[in-house]
Amino acid sequence: MSLAAEMDAKKSARTNLDAAAAGPGPAAVAVEAPRPSLRQPELDALRGLLLVWMTLTHLPTGVSAWANQPFGFVSAAEGFVFLSAVLTGKLHGKLATRGDHSALRSKLWSRASRVYIYHLLLLAFAFTVGAALAHSGHRPALHNLLDFYFDHPLVAVVSSLLLIYCPPLLDILPMYVIFLLLTPLLLLGARRFGWGVMLFGSAGIWLWAQFGLRLQLYLLLSRITGVHIPMQAMGAFNLYAWQFLWAAGVWLGAELWRGYNVMDRLPRWTGWAALAIVVAGACLRRDWPTGLFWDGSWNWLIDKWKLAPLRVVNFAAVGVVLWRLRHRLRAVLSRGPLPALGMASIQVFTAHVVFVFLGLALIYSDSDTLVHGWQARLLIALSLLGLLTTGAVVARRKLRERNERRLSAGLPVKEPQPL
Repeated sequence: MSLAAEMDAKKSARTNLDAAAAGPGPAAVAVEAPRPSLRQPELDALRGLLLVWMTLTHLPTGVSAWANQPFGFVSAAEGFVFLSAVLTGKLHGKLATRGDHSALRSKLWSRASRVYIYHLLLLAFAFTVGAALAHSGHRPALHNLLDFYFDHPLVAVVSSLLLIYCPPLLDILPMYVIFLLLTPLLLLGARRFGWGVMLFGSAGIWLWAQFGLRLQLYLLLSRITGVHIPMQAMGAFNLYAWQFLWAAGVWLGAELWRGYNVMDRLPRWTGWAALAIVVAGACLRRDWPTGLFWDGSWNWLIDKWKLAPLRVVNFAAVGVVLWRLRHRLRAVLSRGPLPALGMASIQVFTAHVVFVFLGLALIYSDSDTLVHGWQARLLIALSLLGLLTTGAVVARRKLRERNERRLSAGLPVKEPQPL
């Protein structure tokens, strides 16, 4: 899209918002006219790229060391959560602007329910196939992943259904479900009090999380309920910190629906400053030129699970660089299978966890954590093929359902794009 077209689209969005605020009348009717799809292929493609990146990081092969945080202290998880939040805010901004509480809650809770179902499928796979593979032979990597389940199977099953027990690799979807359930409060709170208040409060919780909020609440709830599930079994992600990333993403998405883009207001020099931060972060991440960040004293700045301050800065810098390069990236990312992977993000994420479990089942040594040789190459190839197949199947199903709705509305259908 050209710059002029983008300006026209923003102007049209502002006109529609003004018409909506004006109440009933001819202008308000225009708001109800069909809008173009709020999904952007480049955002879906970027999310698809993040899923591939996440898969290469999680698969127990030698590639993981190079795929893990190559752009500094930033992982695929931050990008996946943030982009999911942006799309959530963008797709539900209209209902929030109208103050349609019931429809907003219904849509977001329905989405949370679908994600929860996929989480249940992964739990079922982990507690049956995964557990069976771990017990059928000496597979320490897989056994360690489910150690709490093996020690306390009944407590593990019940608490996992309540999103309390979250084994490694199975802790992103529970976080996603919780954030989706809380998003109506965020959007409607922003409508009533303004985004400044909501983001300030979210940042305050993030800051408190850096100083032990999770541990404090864990000890308090354990004392009140008498339930003593180890905190490390409740998921690696500190939700009190990561909610700030989600809130920022929903805010940006809601602003995009309104026709405003915060990134447009950044001065040009911020692009070069962001690039310098990314390069510096990548060098420090690879221990160049010194071991500054690997002596343990700087963990409070780079802790992934608490979304530490340097990670926030590094992630923001990566975002600015991507925004500056958006026109070049759009032409590359919007072609090929990546948009389909992004459109089927939950299904593809589920498939990637299954392949990681299977990869861990190939490790038989206590002293080794990786799959080597032809097995590693075959594992990577089959995993990527599985992701692409999953994305293609789900994307075609969604296109078929969309075309059925368009036909019922008397609109022309869209042809499937080659993958």
